[in-house]
Amino acid sequence: MMVAGIGSRKGVSVEDVLAAIETAVEAHGLTMTALSALATVPLKQDEKAILAAGHQLDLPVIVADAAAIAASASATISRSSLSQDLSGTPSVSEASALAVAGKGARLLGPRTVLGPVTCAIAISGDAP
Repeated sequence: MMVAGIGSRKGVSVEDVLAAIETAVEAHGLTMTALSALATVPLKQDEKAILAAGHQLDLPVIVADAAAIAASASATISRSSLSQDLSGTPSVSEASALAVAGKGARLLGPRTVLGPVTCAIAISGDAP
């Protein structure tokens, strides 16, 4: 399972979200079809652009629960004090990707920042 975790400022556009996902996917030499799901944190569960991006990509948008986010926070590569203060994790995109990808998941690299959106790609632990 390959998951794109999404973090954003409030009120971003779907174009911003899609561009960040595409940039992150391409940075790892992948294509959009490699993704299994989009992920985010409870704070972003009503962010229309993230939900719309999932719809346009025909991917589920999974809101990781707080316990899974907390468990994944120590494995994030990027650290943002603002993210920590607002969401309880040093990287919304990285922690949500890891949480949704499941036990043994790993990040393919640090989050990609594109304007007001961050995107991180995690792969499940059962993948080669």
